[in-house]
Amino acid sequence: MAVGVFDSGLGGLTVLDAVAKRLPDVPFVYFGDNAHAPYGVRDAEDVYALTKAAVARLWDAGCDLVILACNTASAAALRRMQEEGLPDGKRVLGVFVPLIEALTERDWGDNSPPREVAVKHVALFATPATVASRAFQRELAFRAIGVDVEAQACGGVVDAIEEGDEILAEALVRSHVDALKRKMPNPQAAILGCTHYPLMESTFQAALGPDVKVFSQADLVAESLADYLTRHPDMKGEGAESLFLTTGDPGSVSDKATQFLRRKITFQSA
Repeated sequence: MAVGVFDSGLGGLTVLDAVAKRLPDVPFVYFGDNAHAPYGVRDAEDVYALTKAAVARLWDAGCDLVILACNTASAAALRRMQEEGLPDGKRVLGVFVPLIEALTERDWGDNSPPREVAVKHVALFATPATVASRAFQRELAFRAIGVDVEAQACGGVVDAIEEGDEILAEALVRSHVDALKRKMPNPQAAILGCTHYPLMESTFQAALGPDVKVFSQADLVAESLADYLTRHPDMKGEGAESLFLTTGDPGSVSDKATQFLRRKITFQSA
């Protein structure tokens, strides 16, 4: 038994890295659906089917708790999976929750009416599928009023990161930030709504300027998971070693993941 971490590709490794550092004694099973990446250009039904299959595979691997370390999957599949019902003893969590908690400065379990928050103008950078879902805006509206969210679909960034083309990724980030600023010239905060984007955080920050607070998910998710496991210690599992699974070519994915995290990562076939 371990905690499962799922992403369509390599981006979820940023979340895994943060939670593994925060919770060094907790074993993790990482599942990358690299054969079908990226999810950000797929329709909602396709993303739902792929996410459901991946989560089932992690349950088979002994994971009672699965983190959807993929904003596209969280946006297109999480609510539907929860509404349709999960097997007894199983839990699936997304990455939007800690982000919205940080932005609104209120706990997810706080069901009081929406209220004014300090930040009024928010830039959301995400994949086309996440932007199209409007899931972030929907969840934010339950908790805050008067917040203007301008979303920018960042086509091509995930592919460039997955291919290791840092120069192209940086150029695309600057282009997308410029496009966003034409619609919202003075954002107060920026949400990096894809788990690949923390690798480009410094580029986003430089393009946005020093006055814009950039919210990146990995550390927020790590703290949220640590809190969740403190309240639900039975979900930690009793495994001893972490495992990396992929639907892609294990050798190729291992090489890219090692470059991605700058430490040796060895994937096995899912």
